[in-house]
Amino acid sequence: MTVEAPFDKRKAIIDALMRLAATRAWNEIEITDVAQEAGVTLAEFRDLFPSKGAVLGGLSRQIDRKVLEETTDDLAGEPARERIFDVIMRRFDALEPYKEALRRISRDMQFDPLSLSALHQVAVNSMRFMLAAAGIGTEGSLGVLKLQGAVLVYSNTMRTWLDDDDPALAKTMARLDRELRRGERVIEGAEDLRRLTAPLRAVGRALREGRRAARRERRQADEGDADNPAAAI
Repeated sequence: MTVEAPFDKRKAIIDALMRLAATRAWNEIEITDVAQEAGVTLAEFRDLFPSKGAVLGGLSRQIDRKVLEETTDDLAGEPARERIFDVIMRRFDALEPYKEALRRISRDMQFDPLSLSALHQVAVNSMRFMLAAAGIGTEGSLGVLKLQGAVLVYSNTMRTWLDDDDPALAKTMARLDRELRRGERVIEGAEDLRRLTAPLRAVGRALREGRRAARRERRQADEGDADNPAAAI
């Protein structure tokens, strides 16, 4: 006896939107169209996603999960650039079924700053986990730079991937390699600058601590004067 898998409404909505987006302009797709295509009610759609843009965020998280589940420790001994190269290419492989839809969405949204801003935050969240999968930290000031750099690398490479119909993705891999090398130089420069400015930061911390100590002493002195009637004169 074959047991059917439970109906995944979230995935059904994501897939429905991608099917529609592959053949129709983004601003012509209504949420009612997506619900009908997915076989769900509007109430069920609303319980899962507040908008079409949120469905794109759901697609991103779905792809994140697929990449993270398939990422192994086989590249643990490789340089950081090789690790992130592998992770991002796995992401493009996972996105392949949705390529035509993403191609049209990208074209339709290029003059929509609000949607682009929302998608940028989606990319930031995804790249945080992609870097983690590659064993690259994102905490601290340099971590923030690495994260924003990863978003830029991914976004620039995606433009090439969207137009790369070669099954081997040679153009995409070449672009990704160039972007990563450029990003690597930026990070190395930031790390060198951080080392060079370390003494200045230490002096700055000492000055800040000195000012804080002086303020504490003044407050303590003022509190002492509050009990002294002469202080009111």
